[in-house]
Amino acid sequence: MSVSLDIRLKRANKVYHDGERVSGVLVISSRDALQHQGVSLSMEGLVNLQLSSKSVGVFEAFYNSVKPIQLVSSSMEVVKPGKIPAGRTEIPFEFPLQAKGNKVLYETYHGVFVNIQYTLRCDMRRPLLAKDLSKTCEFMVHCQPQKSKLQPNPVDFTITPETLQNVKERGSLPRFLIRGHLDATSCAVTRPLTGELLLESSEVAIKSIELQLVRVETCGCAEGYARDATEIQNIQIAEGDVCRGLSVPIYMVFPRLFTCPTLETTNFKVEFEVNVVIVLHDDHLITENFPLKLVRV
Repeated sequence: MSVSLDIRLKRANKVYHDGERVSGVLVISSRDALQHQGVSLSMEGLVNLQLSSKSVGVFEAFYNSVKPIQLVSSSMEVVKPGKIPAGRTEIPFEFPLQAKGNKVLYETYHGVFVNIQYTLRCDMRRPLLAKDLSKTCEFMVHCQPQKSKLQPNPVDFTITPETLQNVKERGSLPRFLIRGHLDATSCAVTRPLTGELLLESSEVAIKSIELQLVRVETCGCAEGYARDATEIQNIQIAEGDVCRGLSVPIYMVFPRLFTCPTLETTNFKVEFEVNVVIVLHDDHLITENFPLKLVRV
């Protein structure tokens, strides 16, 4: 007997805010009448923290602070035990989206060491020999936009051999001069990062110019913390030996789910940075790093 269970949310974009109602329908399709022992629906919001392999065992206290943090938890019985008729049955549901106790609803975010996820789960218990059915559906939570207007704070930069850090033999570096600017380092998460870059001079050929978006995730507690930077995306903005004096536009859209407004709590932090990377013809890398503050406006 083929039976299917599905969760359909009313909102196509699946985005909700604190205090709103998450509503939709459960769709049960069956060729024959279906005996069951109850259909239940639960909503859960969790922050999962994970330690990178280099940090495991460094701090004993971590193991207490790395437990999942529950933000939302509620469940209800949608249908009492009984029979569901053959064909397609739709059962409406509605859940208030409210944080548990004094917790705060953080924005949905999929990272490497920090994961903030909100899910609906439907379970149908079946009689002895039949297999129980379950279906999970993720929905997104966005924090309320900030009221204040975002102030533009453009950043000018100049990259020369003298401005570089972490260089062992500065004398062996080729001569080059790169100027540019980012239009803002406090960015709305829904708008692109923009700016421009100008290669004024270089003794050696350029192979490529790239923009690298980096997430910096910090998990920890009073005894110490682990800070890990990982790449989210890398966009090439110029290929080959760029014309000298030609303005190269900088343009990067922040990917949904993998970015969120910059977040700082007692147990974890999620921050973002962008690297402007110039790859020389001999594969040497010149990198300029800019911390970003992402907000929702």
